[in-house]
Amino acid sequence: MIEAGQFVEAARQHGFTWYTGVPCSFLTPFINYVLQDPALRYLSAANEGDAVAIAAGATLGEGRGARAVTMMQNSGLGNAVSPLTSLTWTFRLPQLLIVTWRGQPGITDEPQHALMGPITPAMLDLMEVPWELFPTEPEAIAPALARAVRHMDETGRPYALVMQKGSVAPFPLHPAERPARVAQPASVSHIRGVAPSALPTRRDALARIIARTPLAGTVVLASTGFCGRELYALDDRANQLYMVGSMGCVTTLALGLALSRPDLQVVALDGDGAALMRMGAFATLGAYGPSNLVHLLLDNASHDSTGAQATVSPTVSFAGVAAASGYSLALEGDTLDVVEALFDASAASPNDGPRFACLSTRLGTPDGLPRPKITPEAVKSRLMDHIAQRAQALA
Repeated sequence: MIEAGQFVEAARQHGFTWYTGVPCSFLTPFINYVLQDPALRYLSAANEGDAVAIAAGATLGEGRGARAVTMMQNSGLGNAVSPLTSLTWTFRLPQLLIVTWRGQPGITDEPQHALMGPITPAMLDLMEVPWELFPTEPEAIAPALARAVRHMDETGRPYALVMQKGSVAPFPLHPAERPARVAQPASVSHIRGVAPSALPTRRDALARIIARTPLAGTVVLASTGFCGRELYALDDRANQLYMVGSMGCVTTLALGLALSRPDLQVVALDGDGAALMRMGAFATLGAYGPSNLVHLLLDNASHDSTGAQATVSPTVSFAGVAAASGYSLALEGDTLDVVEALFDASAASPNDGPRFACLSTRLGTPDGLPRPKITPEAVKSRLMDHIAQRAQALA
């Protein structure tokens, strides 16, 4: 058994200062220790997949030397499969995973862990996440971290430490910590005025967004599917990233990036299907999201990229959800004035909290829409270089 501080302080020497995840009783000492160190940052995610995306965003913003730890119970690996296989693997955004081993063979545990326990190692192997047991002796900590860091640096991909029961001694939490900002529900502002047949297209909206997001000082992260492809087709810029897979994770990726780079305005372009998939992210952004984070949802009430099957978005007020979750601004409407109002508010007000708008758009996509010819890894590297150049210019 080790002390929480022994691992966290050794990890700090390697640059691990970002922690996120979903609690497990095995992880309690770690979380308690990190929460009470003002030089470390811990974000409580709504689910494990969101935590992976938050850590990936922090890595994207901090640069190649930045390191993040994502903690989860092994039961949460299912929630994390998509971002681990189509975000961190595809874009080569490394992070250290600490996965608890509930239901480990030979150890009595709760019935819900009876299957996940035996298959945890195989799941990590299938996702090409190399792993080893979490160190339980002080002298084993440094070698384990060295192996993890070497893999992360050489491959750009995650490494996992699988934590057995009783690996870390208790560490108390005094007092209990909570997100710093208490949600003050915003009112929803409506900007409407057109008939359904006159709704703006996604292309109209993206063109307006490009006009409001200059290379200097802004980053645009586009949701998976036609949103990213159409943004690429309009103008492939160094300050843009096009999600491939990881549906619903664009906002939590943007959260990690915005927190790590307060000098940038980070714009997350979301879709109704993606937002519905991970609606817990609204609460996480409302609690932790900074004022430089802009969340714009383009709602055409369909899964357009897969054949235009209807979503249930007509029954949902996304702006109402954002307002109730603690966003500082919540807009919804059906004209491009929604985009203008969102960006004007973001530029004019430094108030705490992210800003949100939902723009209703017309269904449909231009014929012959191309797929990006630049690879996801190249898009990531180009964006990181662009961000680094800005940092150098500000230094």
